[in-house]
Formats: sequence, structure tokens, C-alpha cells
Amino acid sequence: MDRRGHPPPAQIGRRHRVTVGGLRPDEVPIDAALVRRLVAAQFPQWAELPVRSVARSGMDNATYRLGEEMSVRLPRVPRWAGQVEREQRWLPRLAPHLPLAVPVPLAEGRPDEGFPFPWSVYCWLDGENATLDRITEPHRAAVELAEFIAALQRIDPTGGPPPEWSNGFRGVPMGDDRDSAVVEPRIRDRIAALAGLADTDALTAVFDAALAAPARAAPPVWVHGDPAPANMLVRDGRLTAVIDFGTLAVGDPAVDMIAAWTFLDAATRDVFRATLAVDDATWARGRGWGLTGVLPDPAVLADPVHAAPARRRLDDIVADHRQYG
Repeated sequence: MDRRGHPPPAQIGRRHRVTVGGLRPDEVPIDAALVRRLVAAQFPQWAELPVRSVARSGMDNATYRLGEEMSVRLPRVPRWAGQVEREQRWLPRLAPHLPLAVPVPLAEGRPDEGFPFPWSVYCWLDGENATLDRITEPHRAAVELAEFIAALQRIDPTGGPPPEWSNGFRGVPMGDDRDSAVVEPRIRDRIAALAGLADTDALTAVFDAALAAPARAAPPVWVHGDPAPANMLVRDGRLTAVIDFGTLAVGDPAVDMIAAWTFLDAATRDVFRATLAVDDATWARGRGWGLTGVLPDPAVLADPVHAAPARRRLDDIVADHRQYG
């Protein structure tokens, strides 16, 4: 990586979830036994608590339950190690200003027991991953999510982390050539992979419009970076928490429009946009970020079980572009 935070040229356009023998080439093996050793060595007061895996542990960080009231979160690969310090430092400062629950850091672990990265202990937040079918009042949830993002944007960003390597360059301007989820070669490759399975011309038009949209003229603001269903919690039919702030940054708020395409449907998306008062240019750039969450692997479109919802998300983002430009 060079001094601007650019990856080596060969990494541009490469997806980071390629696995070899079940692990990515740079992934550190993590299991419950390792977590028990780390906790016992560094936080002996919790050494007797049970450690168990959770149903959805995460791709970039592994999460384990520690007793009934805590969780342990560990980066899987070197790129995400910086997320630990980011969450430890900023979540306590942001939380008092936010209308939904966020993770509460309790302790920061150091590299030990053969594990090379820092790691975190948090209060456990109960709930299920957010999907609209788990929400009792979807329109209310759209308003609450928009209000959460708006509250985050209002917090003083002084000293906050910019888009950088360890937060996936979330919040960069469209067209930025650093290794973000929307770096141009990556998105165009993902669209091209759907040739014969989806309307790649229409999807290309969505991305071209995002690239052509005017850049943000106002100062950067706090962004979550990945407000997707896996990073929101629902309990008793209500949206209750936003989690996983590893991609937290001060940047272009268009990135947080990901939620419009991965969580909401057409009706609730309109409520979300109106509540957040998103201008046309930000919305267009947000569709570009939305592609990162809705472009499926080709195998998904060949799967009768998963093809229908995947195609619906693709159709929605294309229809929105055709309606609003």
C-alpha cells in the first residue's frame, strides 16, 4: 500500500472473499477455543464464562457470545484490524447522540495466544438481523432508520477517521480509484459477470449515472458505511439497534444509502428518502453504493430459491434510476 492508502495495483478490482481451503489467503483461523484462551489470559474475571459461536458470525470479523451479557469480536484478516481501535474510540462518543442502540465496548484485547490482532469485548445486543418481514410497521422502521442516519450526520466530525484502507474506503467519492467496494473495475466486473442472466446494460446505466452525479460540495459527515440488514437488529417487531461500526468514517453520506436497496422496498424507500431529505445527486451516488449490496453472484440467479428476491432488488434499482435519473 502506498502513502495515500492505495493497495498494490494487482488488488484493484479484486474481491476479498475468495477462499482457499475454506479460508481466505490472509485469514487467521478463529474458533471458540482460541477465544477462551484469549479471555482467560487477559480478562481472568471472565475466564469461567462460556464461549459459544453465534448463528451469523460475520465475514470480516468473527463474533462469539461470552456468557449471557457479552460478546467477543475478532478481525479475521489484517485489513480489518484497525476497526477495533476505531470502534473502541468512537462508539462511546457517538452513542449518546443516536436514537437506536449501538454496541458498547467493555474491553480491548491485545494480540496474544498466536492471534495477531487487537480484539474487543462488547455488551451483548439481543435481536435478529433486520428484514422487512420481521418488522411490524415497516414505514415506521424506515423513518427510524432515516432518523438514525440523520442523527449520525449531525454529530461533530472533527478528528473522525477519513475513508481509509481499514474501513474499506467507505465514504469515498464516486470515481475514487482506491480499493473500495465501488472502485470502478470491481463494479464493472461484477456487472459483466451477470451477462445473459440480467440486464447488464441497465445496471451499467445505474453505475454510470452514479459516476456522473455531482460530487458532494458540503463538508464530509459521519457515515456508518454498511447499514445492511446483517448490521441492524430487530426485536419484537421493532428496529432496535445498528451494529458493526468497523466501516465508520467521515465521508460522503451517499454510502449509507445502501440501506435503501438492501433493506427497504419501494414504498418504504420513498419514506426513508423523504425523511432523510436526500438530494438527487446524493441519491444517484447512493444507487452506485447500492449496487454493492444487490449485485449477486451469477450462481444466485441460477438458483430457483434465491433468484426471485435477487432479481427483485436488481429490478428495483434499475426502475429507480429510470424514474429519477
